[in-house]
Amino acid sequence: MSNNKIKKIKKIDDLAVASIRATCIDGINKAKSGHPGAALDLAPILYVLYKDFFVANPFQPNWINRDRLVLSCGHASMLLYTILHLCSYDISIDDLQEFRQLGSKTPGHPEVHMTPGIDAGSGPLGQGIAEAVGLAMAETMLSAQYGSKLYNHYTYCVCGDGCLEEGISQEAITFAGLQKLNKLILLYDSNDVTLDGSLSLSSDENVIGRFHAANWNVIYVKDGNNLKKIKKALKEAQTSTDKPTLIIFKTIIGYGSKNQGTNKVHGSPLGEEDGNYAKLSYGYTKPPFEIPQEVYDRLKDSFLKRGEEAYHKYQVTISKIQEDDPFLYTKIMDLSTNNIKEYLDKKYMKMDDLTSESTRNSSLRILNYYHELLPNFVGGSADVASSVMTKLANGSNFGPKNRAGTNINFGIREFFMCAATNGILLHGGLRTYNGAFLVFSDYAKSAIRMAALQHLPNIYLFSHDSLAVGEDGPTHQPIEQLAALRSMPNLNVFRPCDAKETYASYRLALEEDKTPSAIILSRQNLPLLKNSSIYEEVKKGAYIISRERGNRPDFTLIATGSEVSLALEVKAYLYSLGVDIRVVSMPCMEYFDKQSKEYQISVLGNDYAHRMTIEMSSTFGWHKYAKYSFGIDTFGASGKANDVIKKFGFTKENIAKVILNYIR
Repeated sequence: MSNNKIKKIKKIDDLAVASIRATCIDGINKAKSGHPGAALDLAPILYVLYKDFFVANPFQPNWINRDRLVLSCGHASMLLYTILHLCSYDISIDDLQEFRQLGSKTPGHPEVHMTPGIDAGSGPLGQGIAEAVGLAMAETMLSAQYGSKLYNHYTYCVCGDGCLEEGISQEAITFAGLQKLNKLILLYDSNDVTLDGSLSLSSDENVIGRFHAANWNVIYVKDGNNLKKIKKALKEAQTSTDKPTLIIFKTIIGYGSKNQGTNKVHGSPLGEEDGNYAKLSYGYTKPPFEIPQEVYDRLKDSFLKRGEEAYHKYQVTISKIQEDDPFLYTKIMDLSTNNIKEYLDKKYMKMDDLTSESTRNSSLRILNYYHELLPNFVGGSADVASSVMTKLANGSNFGPKNRAGTNINFGIREFFMCAATNGILLHGGLRTYNGAFLVFSDYAKSAIRMAALQHLPNIYLFSHDSLAVGEDGPTHQPIEQLAALRSMPNLNVFRPCDAKETYASYRLALEEDKTPSAIILSRQNLPLLKNSSIYEEVKKGAYIISRERGNRPDFTLIATGSEVSLALEVKAYLYSLGVDIRVVSMPCMEYFDKQSKEYQISVLGNDYAHRMTIEMSSTFGWHKYAKYSFGIDTFGASGKANDVIKKFGFTKENIAKVILNYIR
């Protein structure tokens, strides 16, 4: 493009958009990796959003009543970092030049807690929409509890064609429409291109009809470069009183590039030549990473001024509450984080009143106990409240007519449920739990991973934990799920052996503020064990629940859940045959692995070759604790629970026989 054809930039807003686009090109080129396509076509939309609408204070980035933004198409992160830099967040021009570099504030996809102004981690397409639904739900819940003067803000979510193809998007869209989350605004970058080519290769759906069917408002903006039309659409979206709003922006991917409108600009840097070509098409001639001062001033006079005024007004309101009701003020401040240790009971819940009980029923009692104790405990199940036992005795259902409800009916949407509760936790102010069958944790695993990655203390209650599911057969009998969950970093997996260990699992899960927990529950009754722990030993991850009678054990059995009582039966049976057994309950591998080597050996014994684990699940991962593992490395079978359990050898006689063979 010759100099005499360079576009003249006449308006400050056009200069701002051009500088944002140019900086995105520069950052991605310097990194030699990234996704320029969406960053370039979305630039006008995010610019207008932050300049004219978004309410936040960059100097108080965690202010609880700020607007939230989720970049569901997280690969466009360079755009968001650039906008946040211009809006005075603690992201320097040097940080932008470190895009995608190890240890930088500007990673390849947004990571919450790493970058100021990032409200949610994103990247796995579609999950951001579900997180945004959770954020919007949290705003309504807290507003109902404390009033709109304290909680009154919008949730925006930016998505692309790929996000809307992921199945979780439909789960989230349907639920948001049902719940009439009118302060949720979805900004759809409709550029008709995916990584592999034209969108038409994989989708030709009627998006407008899809959202109308789910009870959403739909606004269509034909030209995603028209700043006036963008502003008008956002203003209209904010007027909705009973529906969430989708704004469809027709855009051109990689706008300005020689390859604009094609998949060539989706996930590869433009390079110096095409990057310069694109910049000149905007009329931008500044050197790389140079942004005119008037662009900074434009956002200081709009975004920054608006946010600081709103923050100051909020501080006046909250100070008045502090003066009038110090207890309420302290409660609001304390619970605005995910740390609720000070609100937990000082004494442990009594759990020795029943000699036998399924741990899912124990869980129900404990869940109701903590629901009464904690004013911010909310959650629900994936349509299995009566099976996983998550029905609250005194809880009402959350809905459009009852925003104060703490029981959420997520429907048959495990993935959405876990991602949405991640969003609730990202908001702050509430603690969450989810209920589902263990085998269907597979549906939700990506959201569980995002909770672990984002240090969100979500609680997953997974029942029907073994072959004892019985007649429902191998499709419902979990085998590999425990190993998969235990393999995940920063996730605590508890499999309690009785009511006392179940209480301990809850207590420990609620004490966490940066780590999610999965509590694995039985459908069948389990006996209350004589020496089981109600807290202290469970916190160590594993402990001796039945010691050998002599000076040292002939063999050590390590078990979890329902298999602990089975191991005790094996111990008694073998003792009658002259074999002295130690039984270890290991409710949480992750806690045990944090203990000292001395403690670990004191529990497991010195002799690795004389240890065996027992669990009705995959043996994968158990061999770090024992030479032998008695488990199931095939799928289960359909039949009565006791028959299936016997078929796979989980009887005291069979396990004793196996141990005797190992000893001999």
